[in-house]
Amino acid sequence: MIRIQQLKLDIGHTPEMLRQAVADALKLPPGQIKNYHIVRRSIDARKKPDIFYVYAVDVEIPKEQQFLKKRNSKNLTLVKKQRYQFPSSGEQPLATRPVVIGSGPAGLFCALLLAGHGYQPLVLERGAGMEERKTAVERFWRTGVLDTESNVQFGEGGAGTFSDGKLNTLVKDHAGRSRKVLEIFTEAGASPDILIEHKPHIGTDVLESVVKNIRQEIIRLGGEIRFHSKVTDLEIRDHRICSVTVNGTGRIPAELVVLAIGHSARDTFARLKELAVPMQPKPFAVGIRVEHPQNMIDLAQYGVQASGKLPAADYKVTASTSTGRSVYSFCMCPGGYVVNAGSEPGAVAVNGMSYQARGGRNANSAIVVTVTPEDFGSTDILGGVEFQRRLERAAFMAGEGRVPVQLLKDFQDAEPSRNLGDIAPSIKGEWKLSDLRGVLPEVLSRSILEAMPLFDNKIPGFARPDSILSGVESRTSSPVRILRNPAYESEIQGLYPCGEGAGYAGGITSAAMDGMKTAEAIAQRYKPLA
Repeated sequence: MIRIQQLKLDIGHTPEMLRQAVADALKLPPGQIKNYHIVRRSIDARKKPDIFYVYAVDVEIPKEQQFLKKRNSKNLTLVKKQRYQFPSSGEQPLATRPVVIGSGPAGLFCALLLAGHGYQPLVLERGAGMEERKTAVERFWRTGVLDTESNVQFGEGGAGTFSDGKLNTLVKDHAGRSRKVLEIFTEAGASPDILIEHKPHIGTDVLESVVKNIRQEIIRLGGEIRFHSKVTDLEIRDHRICSVTVNGTGRIPAELVVLAIGHSARDTFARLKELAVPMQPKPFAVGIRVEHPQNMIDLAQYGVQASGKLPAADYKVTASTSTGRSVYSFCMCPGGYVVNAGSEPGAVAVNGMSYQARGGRNANSAIVVTVTPEDFGSTDILGGVEFQRRLERAAFMAGEGRVPVQLLKDFQDAEPSRNLGDIAPSIKGEWKLSDLRGVLPEVLSRSILEAMPLFDNKIPGFARPDSILSGVESRTSSPVRILRNPAYESEIQGLYPCGEGAGYAGGITSAAMDGMKTAEAIAQRYKPLA
């Protein structure tokens, strides 16, 4: 197969124009191009307002090696189609079915692969199924009444369900797992465009049905999923997992348990610490959300307003500051919403989400600073958890139970905001004009303030005085790492820490891939049950 790189076409091109570009790159008549496959599509806006789509395309033609020798172009290479292969099964028998704790991306993809290869996994999810969970989340946003087990963090699909559904990842992948993740999502109802976009996303509205379809496929393949099934204890004997306890009473024998608990399972982290499961604190990032008009971002990134031919523009910014800390954007949501993502009473945490169309009036992203165990004020394994809680409780107090909101100018002046400027917040949940400056440690606030003008140099208007800030962004990743060996197993035999909550992923795709790797490790060792 021949891969053609750097095919540039006008944003208004037709499929026929793309076929002609493929033919021109190969110096063949268009009629000889029978089949081609788009591998990747991205936007080149470096010479704005001249904007192009850039394609990588695979083509099959006879005698490809001889053909390439004649063409000798740096944009033409010979490639082999990469296909994901699940490993052959091991020989060790299982007396009980694998138990997967958590139905976020890591848990779902681990369970899906195990179910598809005869292991009959049991998935235990503390929260509700998608339909009931969505109702609880929307009620919380509307009334402030929090369900501590079914919210933006907990329930079917995990924390990623109420997000933008971004699927790009920086994880190096030579086994085809990232492609397999995208293929599974499209089979479950996501747009086939995610297979080719440089920065694929699904959107919260579509993720709801996609996650349900994956659930149904797990069940069809022989797995089982139980909602409202919170694992409250693990039985460990002689350094080996023996059973799990659900909702304080129901004991389930288990010799193999996958811990895909998500980054907000603080009560589970606490129980793991009591059980002496090896863990360590890890760095993560905290900060605030910032909102700007989406049309301002479009103009800055494209040089023109976005139209039906261009998606809502995104951005990625980073800056080094005199405080010695780097500040960067995280989880950028074009045309999206800031959401109250709290999961504990008396605490406020924010996140961002977009629907598939990304049609909201504002763009938002987290502007965050990395914090390390030295910042936590504690040497405890769960020092990061308590650090997060302090920030979230301070945000709750600042907003009097609602999402605290402040204009950038007032944040700079350390004064409470009393009026909005020309930007109205797009927030899911109740919000209140407040003073965010006292929520974050001062060194973090200073770092963010120093970075904002630097970001303005890259995106004019980024530091406009009426930019909307909200907080606190505290759940960027897990505050702990549950240690595991190269076979993905804890020192506690039969216990497999997995995904973002265990400290081995940072987003939907990387978490799903880690779930796949965990399923592979289990399969290489154990025989299927069926």
